[in-house]
Amino acid sequence: MDLNPVLTPVRDLGEFIREQRTAAQISVRALAAKAGVSNPYLSQVERGLRRPSAEILAQIAHGLSISVETLLEKAGILETADAPTVVIAIRADEVLTERQKSALVDIYAAFRKEAEAAVAALTPPVPDHDETTAEIPLSGLAAPVSRLIPDHH
Repeated sequence: MDLNPVLTPVRDLGEFIREQRTAAQISVRALAAKAGVSNPYLSQVERGLRRPSAEILAQIAHGLSISVETLLEKAGILETADAPTVVIAIRADEVLTERQKSALVDIYAAFRKEAEAAVAALTPPVPDHDETTAEIPLSGLAAPVSRLIPDHH
């Protein structure tokens, strides 16, 4: 039985974490402390012997100062299909470091949140009732029926 298709993604994830750690000039011991995991566990993750949970990956991402989304995507936990085109383009850029990508995504998200709040503040409130079925008051719109029907006395 060939386990390479199963083990390769785990190895790739561990290799990616190691690359990010060395680029950030952080020791295994220091990253383990920042991420709240043991030194041997992190070492096993980097060597592709362990597949960490999404929660541990988030802790590692914070320890590396990279976006959690990037690490979850690398692990195959998060799909990027739902991400805005801008975020996908930032993540796909091969020139930027993971820290730069993370900073850009965070700035973009902050701008989006600010813009959405501004739009929400300008949007008039929706009425509580359906305007298509609203009742129109009839008083004052027409003469009383008694004045429309001639009196034949």
